[in-house]
Amino acid sequence: MKRGLPGWALRLRVTLWTLIVPPTTWAAHFLFAYLWAAINCAKVGQFATFPWLFVGGTVAALLVILASGWIAWHQSRVPGDAPPHEESTDVDRLRFLAKSTLLLSGLSFVAVIFTALPVVFIGDCR
Repeated sequence: MKRGLPGWALRLRVTLWTLIVPPTTWAAHFLFAYLWAAINCAKVGQFATFPWLFVGGTVAALLVILASGWIAWHQSRVPGDAPPHEESTDVDRLRFLAKSTLLLSGLSFVAVIFTALPVVFIGDCR
């Protein structure tokens, strides 16, 4: 291990698939939120006093995004060549994808919170 980085963070393969985990989680939560609201409004006519299912889905989405961002943060700290990065090396590619995943994780985390806010502030289905 170099500079205290966990060995598993260096061994993980970074591909474009890892890059799309945070926005896909956000999209799945967005779909879940709208389906939950539609079903609740159609069946009950209002939101529950404390919507356990919705809170559980939101917490699960936030945990997946946090885990993805945490892994990306560890991978972006892999030591490599100093800038400018004129050659395409595996380490440079790892750090680029990790930094991009980290930024998307931040955006997706905020987006999931903004998607969940209407349930907190709007109590009925009008």
